[in-house]
Amino acid sequence: MSKILGNYKLVKSPLNFTGGKYRLLNQLLPLFPKEINTMVDLFSGGSNVGANVEANKIISIDNQKELISLFNSFLLHRKENIFQTIFHIIDTYNLSNSSKYGYEYYGCNSMDGLGSYNKSRFTKLREDYNGLIGESFYKDMMFYTITIYAFNNQIRFNNEGKCNIPVGKRDFNNNLQRNLSKFIDRIKSIDIEFHVADFIDLDIDKYDEKDLFFYVDPPYLIAKATYNEKNGWNVDNEEKLLRLLDQINSKGIKFALSNIIENNDRRNIILEQWSRKYKVHYLDYSYRNSNYQKNRSKNKSSKTMEVLVTNY
Repeated sequence: MSKILGNYKLVKSPLNFTGGKYRLLNQLLPLFPKEINTMVDLFSGGSNVGANVEANKIISIDNQKELISLFNSFLLHRKENIFQTIFHIIDTYNLSNSSKYGYEYYGCNSMDGLGSYNKSRFTKLREDYNGLIGESFYKDMMFYTITIYAFNNQIRFNNEGKCNIPVGKRDFNNNLQRNLSKFIDRIKSIDIEFHVADFIDLDIDKYDEKDLFFYVDPPYLIAKATYNEKNGWNVDNEEKLLRLLDQINSKGIKFALSNIIENNDRRNIILEQWSRKYKVHYLDYSYRNSNYQKNRSKNKSSKTMEVLVTNY
């Protein structure tokens, strides 16, 4: 069932990003400015926020080029063509289609999942995708099909830029199909742009400052997530981002930063000290369903302190 904020029906991203904000939207969106002309969604990820915020224009920025290419394909191509191509890829690689045939057809059950059937087929799809050069609509749909069948529907690339996520338990089930359909309809109905960029290259001066708003949801320094493997997001990144937000504030531009101050036995002292200059909103949510967190039923003392830091 879709969530509703006021009279606005929320849509869920068709991608499963670690720390995705769909479940927090009912708390986040009321804390945003009432009037937003242009929102810059920095570290947009799966675009749960960008696709649901009420603004005249949304500029979604992420440094994952495969992700941005996929979203632009969703924008530029007809929904019918998108679905036809995904199912064509599924059929080409003989992957499971449980929404049509069920689990027993593949010698599997819903509890254990479809990984045993899909593993070799998924590996072939991933190998063929990694062998492609350049950009194309078909390659984008291969990338999305990989995320559908991947472990926890996540995205992971190695240092050589090759997709290396293992197979997961699920496939392109009815829920994923509905999420994708609604998401495509939403982004086609609003003024949204998707751009590849890194936050350190952001030129604030190129944006119109009238009712400009930055929403920033970076990788979390103290989270045990895929993006933090091999020192992916480090102290240097954290400090550079906080200096950028200070610069945004000095220009009189509004911002909101999503982050965590405390995670189990770790505390982000850099963020905690910096945030004292601004307003800190504490959010009621834990990532107990995320694979990178400890099982709270086994560790009752574990705690995640999620915050939204604003300069207004």
